[in-house]
Amino acid sequence: MKPILKGGKIKTRILRPIEYDTLRSGTTTMNQKTLLDGCLLLGARYEECRRIQSNPDYFDGNFIHLPSEAQLKAKRKQNERWIRLSTLGKAIVPYFLLCPSKLPDVHVWNKELKRWAQKQDLDSAGISARTLRKTYESWLIMSYPETSNLIFLSQGHTTLTSLQHYINLPFTEEEKKEMRRWVEGWI
Repeated sequence: MKPILKGGKIKTRILRPIEYDTLRSGTTTMNQKTLLDGCLLLGARYEECRRIQSNPDYFDGNFIHLPSEAQLKAKRKQNERWIRLSTLGKAIVPYFLLCPSKLPDVHVWNKELKRWAQKQDLDSAGISARTLRKTYESWLIMSYPETSNLIFLSQGHTTLTSLQHYINLPFTEEEKKEMRRWVEGWI
């Protein structure tokens, strides 16, 4: 999906499944794929992903528990949070936690994401560390609309935030089918 300009500022891009696959194919190592998939499937803020990677004990095999000290966002609504994982997320997270490559500074990560996109001729406008989180939440909302409140809690968002940014996105039925491999088992 093309990012929308608002007040001269590019908004964060939400990827369609084929676009995520294209971005992923721009990586050159298994470590890069693991980091990319881990950030997508956690659906956490980038700095939270870095903290999770540094604290494998946050993962109990089914959920990620983010204690209050792991969430440093000033405007957060929850003191602590449990992140639900899809079946694929439960399989990938252990590799993400053990990956010899650690997530870099967010500026480096943003450059990497853009480089991987450009390498595959994917328009890199609006692609940043936020893209993976917004993409995954959007896919969850499209796949499990009846559990939207659980999704909001897992993501650490209010209903209003999600309604303003994630609901009513124009995904096709085919794209919804393609999302299933990433989100299946989340509920």
